[in-house]
Amino acid sequence: MQVQIQALLAEGAGEEEGVAREAGRGGGAEVVKPQIFDGISSRVAEFIMACKLYIRMKMREELVERQIQWILSYMQGEAADVWKENIMEELEAGEIKYETAEEFLMSLKKEFGRREEELVKVAELRKLE
Repeated sequence: MQVQIQALLAEGAGEEEGVAREAGRGGGAEVVKPQIFDGISSRVAEFIMACKLYIRMKMREELVERQIQWILSYMQGEAADVWKENIMEELEAGEIKYETAEEFLMSLKKEFGRREEELVKVAELRKLE
């Protein structure tokens, strides 16, 4: 019985160390989730930064597919919904594979950030006129 009690106490101590290590790695830290991204280009950089931070602090051990699904869950609105639907269909069909969530976020930036670049160029052309 003494042996069983010592084993249980040792197991409990190991669990406590795991909690301390997890808290030390940011596991216990509060992280703000991203705002819903609706496809507006002026918000894409903020959305991407919030996703990167959350994934690094809370989802680092998750599979890339799970991380991408989590990102997609924060995309809602006309332009975002259309893009999200296309990406989901391609992922389900195995047509696109992302090595990392970062790679996925770069494609998101390329798609939605491009509109912001176009607006900046239009504004610059108007200034020249």
